[in-house]
Parts: sequence; C-alpha cells; structure tokens
Amino acid sequence: MSAVPTTTPALRTRYLGLDLAHPLVAAPSPLSADVDGVRALADAGAAAVVLPSLFEEQIERESEMLGHYQLYGAESYAEALDYFPEPETFHNAPDEYLKLIREATAAVDVPVIASLNGSSAGGWTHYASQIEQAGADALELNIYFLATDPNLDAASVEQRYVETLNDVRELVSIPVAVKLAPYFSAMANFAQRLQRVGANGLVLFNRFYQPDIEPETQEVGPHLVLSTSDELRLALRWTAILHGRVPIDIGVTGGVHDHRDVLKAMMAGANATLLASALLRNGPAHLGTLRAELIEWMVEHEYESIEQLRGSVSQRHVADPEAFERANYMRTLMSWSPDPTGADPTGLTRRG
Repeated sequence: MSAVPTTTPALRTRYLGLDLAHPLVAAPSPLSADVDGVRALADAGAAAVVLPSLFEEQIERESEMLGHYQLYGAESYAEALDYFPEPETFHNAPDEYLKLIREATAAVDVPVIASLNGSSAGGWTHYASQIEQAGADALELNIYFLATDPNLDAASVEQRYVETLNDVRELVSIPVAVKLAPYFSAMANFAQRLQRVGANGLVLFNRFYQPDIEPETQEVGPHLVLSTSDELRLALRWTAILHGRVPIDIGVTGGVHDHRDVLKAMMAGANATLLASALLRNGPAHLGTLRAELIEWMVEHEYESIEQLRGSVSQRHVADPEAFERANYMRTLMSWSPDPTGADPTGLTRRG
C-alpha cells in the first residue's frame, strides 16, 4: 500500500489551455450576470467564471436599432443626412456585455470566459472578435438549435455547427469551447469534426429547458427546473467514451452538485466541472465546501493529484469497456424485478 500523502493533494487542472487552481468552474447563471456577482464567485473560490450568454437575438436587435437611427429623419431636411446618434442615446445588450467583460476581467484574478449563444449563420458571430478585444480569456460557443424542419437532415444540422464554429475560429485566437446538446446520432465523430475545425473544448451537455403546457389556459410557456445529480450520468458516459480518443478538453455540466459528482466527472476524463444549479441552491460559498471535501476524499484515498484521477474510469481504462455501451442498457433493464413486499415505493427492487 502506498504511503498516505503528507501534503495537500494538487487540484490544479488545465481547461481550454487555461491553468486552473482546481476543476470547480462557475457556469453561466444569474450569479455571474454582473461584476459584483463575478467577484463574489471568485472570492468564494471559483477557478474560473463563465458569464451568461450574449444571444444572437440581442445582437440582431442592436443592428435593427442602429439601422433605425441611421435612417430616422434622413429625408426630412438636409442636416439630417449627417445625423448619427451618440452612443449614450441608446443602450443595448451587446455593449453592456462587452462592458461586463472588461470590468469583470479587471476585478478578478481568475479566468473570465464569455459565452455566445446563437443558431443561424449571420453577422452575430462577428461579436466574437469584440469579445476577445474586451479581454475574455476564452469563449464558450453555445449553439442552441432545434431541427424542426422535416426536410433538414442530420448532416445539415452538423454542418451548421461546424460552419458557425469555423466563422468564430477565424475571428479569434482565444480558446473556444462548443457547448453541445446530447442529441447527435454520431457524437464521437461529431466531436472529432469540431476538434479538427478548431474547438479547444466541449461542454457536455447543454440543458434544453423544455416548454410546458398549461391545460386550463392551453398556453405553452417556459418551465425552469434546476438540475439534480441524477442528470450527470449522460455527460459521464460521453466524457468517458471521448477521453483519450478525441484530443479535446471536456467540461462537464448539468448535474454537478457534490464532491462525488466532481470526482466522477474527473474519473471519466473531464478537465473541469461547471456548476450552476448547485450554486443557485447553496450560494457561492458551496465552492469552498466542495473544494474541502475533494481534498478530504483524496487524502483518505491516497491520491496526490487530480491528474491521478483524470480518466481512470474512462472507457479506455475500465476492465469492462462495454459498460459504457449497449451492455449497460441490457444490464440495467435486467437488474430490476418486482418487489413482492411492497417495501420499495416504486414497486421495484434491485436484484442482488
């Protein structure tokens, strides 16, 4: 048996080419929507902070407003042909976002990662260069696209992602991560395509907030539910499959709540874990609790560093690689049987 570590385990990791003190990153949420919130997260121990997204729709709205001001009154009188609004005459989300980046990077010593959210080809991607100029340390590209057109095939959907990433990659030199949905039919191949186009990392996975239906009013509306640890397994599976096969960093998000969730993600092969719901429930101070519990667990189990853990339970390193594929599906279905005692409220009990 190896000797018990006499020093604090090293939690340092690298994500998107950034040196992080530990793998606990604050994911986009209302907590990082202003400078005070970013500062509070950094002070509480976040290794990096991801800002909420700047949306394609916000950028397009600014362009519409700009066009309106350029044309407004142009035919009224000659002097109006030279009219152009002063910046202070209208405020817009893109400018405020760039201001947030500048102020946040000046306020904290940890990396600040910006986020662009869109779905269509267009000029909105040009804001990536302004985001870099504002001082962001990296960019998270969140392509939220739901293919509802029956005539749009899967290859076209993937190509849309690839082209959007390529547009952004040509504009910036900072690291870029692509935040993915879990619905691609050939995830491993698609991840490899994104890496070859220039993605430095993948964020697994985007939580698509599903609309709900109100029967009484027959209206469709938003329905926000914070994640739980049960949601983590899908990201764990694909992280474990991709680790060592595609040379790209992986950030796991959606379902990271306690130190065991963080350990699982790192063992699967993640470079970092991104937390939102856990911090919304427990406050930024939860970061310090998680870090202390990580250290305690690693000392107890005689680990000297996070790197010792990383990828140790990926598909390439487990004794039974099929556990991440179809075999797990079959075993899960066969591992339950009716509970004749009724002790299990679900009516089922696990065999063995």
